[in-house]
Amino acid sequence: MTHQVGAHLDLRDADLECLDLISRYGPIGPTALARRAGLHPATLTGVLDRLERGGWVVRTPNPSDRRAILVQAVKGKEAEVDYLYSGLSHAMDDICSDYEDADLVMITDFLLRTAKAARVVTDDLADS
Repeated sequence: MTHQVGAHLDLRDADLECLDLISRYGPIGPTALARRAGLHPATLTGVLDRLERGGWVVRTPNPSDRRAILVQAVKGKEAEVDYLYSGLSHAMDDICSDYEDADLVMITDFLLRTAKAARVVTDDLADS
């Protein structure tokens, strides 16, 4: 799905993943973004260059450290990505409608806990 969405937007998979991370955690510094994405800083530079050329992100000076920059998503561009994922969103709504609220709470808890565990393990691997 990500590959197809990226193809429609002329973005590589890593570009789309970084755009998602920037949208969720931005403004964010390139070092923090590289760590979250699991990318080498030199690779991230290419990703950010492509995203900036495409009008997806802007780099701005970090107000707390003028030597550093922050990257943030361009407002309004998320709608293009959201539109391409809307089919999946509607399909997920249909699937979820078959479950009771208590079941959805349990499923959500499971997914949040597994995502957190994956983040901790990923961070541990990045630090070693």
